Amino acid sequence: MNQIYQLLPFIRPYWKRSVIALILLTTLVFFDLSIPRLIQEIIDQGITAHNQQVVIQTALLMIGMSLTSLVIAIANNNLSVQVGESLARDLHDALFTSIQTFSYSNLDEWKTGQLMVRLTSDTANVKQVAQISLRIGTREPLLMIGSLILMFNTSPSLALTMFPLLLVTTLIIVYFVVKMEPLFRSMQQKLDWLNTVLQENTAATRLVKAFVRADFEGQRFEDANESYTETSVRAMQVMSTMSPVLTMCVNIGMVTVIWAGGMQSIQGNLTTGQIVAFTNYLLTTMTPLIMMVMLSNTWASGIASAKRVNGILDTVPEIQDAPKAASLPEATRGRVVFKNVSFHYNGDSAEPVLKNINLIVEPGQNVAILGSTGAGKSTLVNLVPRFYDVSSGQILLDGVDIRKIKQDALLAQIGIVPQETVLFSGSIGDNIRYGVSTASDEDVVAAAKAAQAHDFIVEFSQGYDTHIEERGMNLSGGQKQRIAIARALLTKPKILILDDSTSAVDVETETKIQEALESQTYQHTSLMVAQRISTVLKADKIAVIDKGHIAAEGTHQELIRSSSIYQEIYESQLGSGIRLEDLESDVRDATTGTAPLPLGDEE
Repeated sequence: MNQIYQLLPFIRPYWKRSVIALILLTTLVFFDLSIPRLIQEIIDQGITAHNQQVVIQTALLMIGMSLTSLVIAIANNNLSVQVGESLARDLHDALFTSIQTFSYSNLDEWKTGQLMVRLTSDTANVKQVAQISLRIGTREPLLMIGSLILMFNTSPSLALTMFPLLLVTTLIIVYFVVKMEPLFRSMQQKLDWLNTVLQENTAATRLVKAFVRADFEGQRFEDANESYTETSVRAMQVMSTMSPVLTMCVNIGMVTVIWAGGMQSIQGNLTTGQIVAFTNYLLTTMTPLIMMVMLSNTWASGIASAKRVNGILDTVPEIQDAPKAASLPEATRGRVVFKNVSFHYNGDSAEPVLKNINLIVEPGQNVAILGSTGAGKSTLVNLVPRFYDVSSGQILLDGVDIRKIKQDALLAQIGIVPQETVLFSGSIGDNIRYGVSTASDEDVVAAAKAAQAHDFIVEFSQGYDTHIEERGMNLSGGQKQRIAIARALLTKPKILILDDSTSAVDVETETKIQEALESQTYQHTSLMVAQRISTVLKADKIAVIDKGHIAAEGTHQELIRSSSIYQEIYESQLGSGIRLEDLESDVRDATTGTAPLPLGDEE
């Protein structure tokens, strides 16, 4: 229940409607509890006394109360629905906003399927609990309490006879509710995994087909589905066991009332109307218990879901602004300094990915980060926008530790083209404008031309208004990368990070992109992650990363003569038997701006 209480702030804005709904519900309960007493009056003072006027007047009163109850019930339902749907909307907003504040390390802990279940299924369960609490979940306990009081008022001796049965019934319900809560929590966990498998396969259908893994993935989904089904069956079996047990309790209660009440009526201690009224109050007491059992799965599921929703809302972003974080001046130069930087992904106990990195990137420089797969290149550049924080050391921007700069201010100066290109539903123009929604058409075209994307865009019948399908499936990998580069260039960043962002384009296009970047009218610092030599030949500085260290640093000319690792990379991509004259020729090409030597696997 504590998990539900944690979500009460989301109901607070709707407290007036909630209070009115509860007042209407209380009035409805009062009318419901009045009916058995009026039936008693009809029997004892009307039928038994042969008083037709009492029968007619009481019957008309009951009809009036029933019609009033109908209006009250409709009003209560409307208010309950409004509160529940408003709560769900606010929870969706809060969860989405919370997820957007997560740092990369937080996102590493959550699977996409888990986040989707919390935004959909779990939120719906919490909404149901709120609506039921303002309707059946509150009405039934009030009916039960009111009926117990009126049972004692009608016949204290008969009520005491029934008290042990009511106590046993209550304990049975508590037992089953406690037993069901972990089952429903397990169901949600199994649903997490089922959604994760479904999401992965939906996103990678083409890959599954290409590797002929449909049978394997089908079995994986079947296993997840079967596990979820087994848990659901166990929960439903517990539920189905409760209903017969409680029905038996109701039947025992009815038999007891008729037998004990009949004996007292024979002795003249009870009237027929009192027995009928008592029977109605007994049913009004037992029926809420049965209804609460029927709703116990909703409560158990809602409590489990509330716990999971709170898990998202209680997650504290690992990357946060310092208490006195400052903004950056407009005249940011873009000088980046890595000072004894080390980084661990999973805390200090993990193997460091980067170790004692020292690197200076001067304003306006184009610095390439080169190394083998897994060397730590992407990790290094991800530290600059604070997607992760350094484990030790400092990263300075214009002499200021980036941890002392407001995140929004820092990111406003950085343009990023990630390794994995992400495009959103909408037009090509909308995707390029993503970072600057107010950009003019001329600025969009200029950015696209710089990214070598303009020519293929205008070949589409709708040009920049061409709709991009889900995940950019109607574009090639190179086209998507060039749109992503245009998107970053449009923001005119002081620091441009290209994380292997030209891997899907040919060498000629890559060269044109690099020339366009160099010709930009505004000064910017570039950090470029690369795996192929053609990408780094013209860089002002190349940092060779090997096993988390900077193994060598310098220009192409310097490294080709002094770094054995750089020579190995060069040779592995261009083939063996390279002569010194060839290397010097490549150096001249890089210096004069002519096209670099093509890779061995490209024409």
